Amino acid sequence: MITPGSTIGILGGGQLGRMLILAGRTLGYRFHVFEPKGPCPAGMVADLEINADYSDEAALKRFAEGVDVITLEFENIPSEVIDMLSAIKPVLPGSRALHICQHRQREKDFLKESGLPCVAFEYADSAESLKTAIQAIGFPCVIKTAAFGYDGKGQIKLNAPEEAADCDYLWNFLENPPRVVVEKWIHHIGEFSVVCARKADGSTSTFPMAENIHVHHILHASIVPARITDATQAAGAELACKIADLLEVVGLIAVELFLEEDGSLIINEMAPRPHNSGHYSIDGCITSQFEQHIRAVTDLPFGSTELLKPTVMINLLGDVWSDGEPDWAGLLADPRAKLHLYDKGEARPGRKMGHFTLLGDDIDATLEAAEAHFKKL
Repeated sequence: MITPGSTIGILGGGQLGRMLILAGRTLGYRFHVFEPKGPCPAGMVADLEINADYSDEAALKRFAEGVDVITLEFENIPSEVIDMLSAIKPVLPGSRALHICQHRQREKDFLKESGLPCVAFEYADSAESLKTAIQAIGFPCVIKTAAFGYDGKGQIKLNAPEEAADCDYLWNFLENPPRVVVEKWIHHIGEFSVVCARKADGSTSTFPMAENIHVHHILHASIVPARITDATQAAGAELACKIADLLEVVGLIAVELFLEEDGSLIINEMAPRPHNSGHYSIDGCITSQFEQHIRAVTDLPFGSTELLKPTVMINLLGDVWSDGEPDWAGLLADPRAKLHLYDKGEARPGRKMGHFTLLGDDIDATLEAAEAHFKKL
């Protein structure tokens, strides 16, 4: 056990790291953050912020030697960095989970080889092989760069054959990636996610499944409890726990799911870290996803993930600031609303600047009220 008073290192300095630190402070932990560019949102609330490139071995060594355990707030970290740091201090959720989840090809291969439900897919490593892959999958389909994609970045949806006539153009549009994944487009009836925590002894704890609404490929709202059957809830939790076990995760893993018309679930993506769709847990659950992650990587007992009340989380992108400072007082005039701003500086369109949650007694009424508050900002 890594006892309270110890120091936790975090790779990455964004809002997820910031919320990890704020949750871990109540348990008595100290935090060091490694982030190439600073100052960063996590560094502003950390005990120490180290700003250096991931190629700076001396800085990485200094970072690792100053902490008791290392975790991460985003997965796009070079594998050689994880290998180097792991030789000095434990890096959790673990190099295998990170290696698989940070690359769509490895992720898809893992799901297929493990017999887990996933969408039909093919690979391509050139404009010529892209044409072959598209023909094999059919239409509609979506092309995704194999690495470093999130929030819809590095993706192209194709609805009809004429849109795939010029594969050279498509390849150039994706900036000549080393490899892409071509996936069948799923005509789902909803998008959902489950956050699962796992400890080194194999024990797991899942949060209530979130029903997610996306706008322009970026999460807009998470609705909990999800408006699905208990059987679907249980199936999602079971899939998340199985993935966590297979990857030997220590910490959190979020599993994004599509629900098909026949009631079956298909795994879309995985993220071995706290997840945007789990932000509702800060106010809506007895234990937040961030505190649970800290408990998992330090080997403390899990906290309860019981939902206190129906909860809706709304993302606040930089677009909300387009007409000036939003009306925070108007939002907080509703005593059930909880505002979380990430102190990220410039509010740019599409940039995640914060979120708010609204708790209520009825999930549909709470969603309606949350959307009304959002429109007034």
